[in-house]
Amino acid sequence: MSKKTNAKREAYAKKQEEKGKKVVWTIGAVLLLLAIIYTIFTLTILS
Repeated sequence: MSKKTNAKREAYAKKQEEKGKKVVWTIGAVLLLLAIIYTIFTLTILS
């Protein structure tokens, strides 16, 4: 393959990796937030 094609593939792979990390972080943050809300809700109901 040409150098130009390899450069494009590497740039695309890097971009995909960054997007993937952002998605994983976002999902983790949402799950953590839901866990906190659930805990507060549960404690409120039981009190």
